[in-house]
Amino acid sequence: MGIIEAAKLVFEYKKYDDNGQVESTKRAVDGVDLNVQKGDFIAILGHNGSGKSTLAKHINAILVPTEGTIYVDGKDTKDEENLWDIRSTAGMVFQNPDNQIIGTVVEEDVGFGPENMGVPTEQIWERVEEGLRSVGMWEYRKSSPNKLSGGQKQRVAIAGVVAMHPKCIVLDEPTAMLDPTGRYEVIRAVRALNQVEDVTVILITHYMEEVIYADKVIVMDDGKVVMQGTPREIFSQVDTLKQYRLDVPQVTLLAHELRKAGLDLPEGILSRDELVEKLCQLKSKN
Repeated sequence: MGIIEAAKLVFEYKKYDDNGQVESTKRAVDGVDLNVQKGDFIAILGHNGSGKSTLAKHINAILVPTEGTIYVDGKDTKDEENLWDIRSTAGMVFQNPDNQIIGTVVEEDVGFGPENMGVPTEQIWERVEEGLRSVGMWEYRKSSPNKLSGGQKQRVAIAGVVAMHPKCIVLDEPTAMLDPTGRYEVIRAVRALNQVEDVTVILITHYMEEVIYADKVIVMDDGKVVMQGTPREIFSQVDTLKQYRLDVPQVTLLAHELRKAGLDLPEGILSRDELVEKLCQLKSKN
């Protein structure tokens, strides 16, 4: 069994009238199957309202299924007795780091989670150092979070989750409020956690450039999984992605347009270096 297993997962939001009666129902997740193995880096894409954030909240048992099942590290999220274990296994990082940072000093904030878990004091400080070093924020340990940039705050929020030693980190559009530099800092830190620490990463984003490093990409639309594959397989289908109101990385789109203009380029080019290499190969042939 994978670290996350969902089968026919359904979640419905219910709207109630003034008398407490169900007025309407919106199915936000509709029959989703999911299999994530330990150490995977999974990216989930979808336009607003596609159900990707609702799905993410099931991994941390913030929401529980209306129908179907989801198991996190072998534990059913519907069982309240599993709640502590599930949230220790899967840490969540949200869009706005200010909603997760509560300490007045960076190192105190990062130590808050382990302290709540009952970790012995000497181990807490070891975890604080480990967490901050893993995201490149150790030198800011004595700083006030209020004096940090958006990208730095988000890295502190990630460090706070890392200090709790989760097996999996779920990031729900963690760079949505950041500038390009902040986005780069955060994604670099996330990739390092995945590659060096073997932490399972589930990244929900609408920035296509962040997706090219994933092992697998899942595309959602109207609560359903409509596409799955490697980044190259997914981004080779530019026109299909447009139907789901999604973009592709800029270099991928450029290569796609050059291909349509008659250049013999493959679909699914993911990086500028790869495009330059292919163009140089074409030039040498001629």
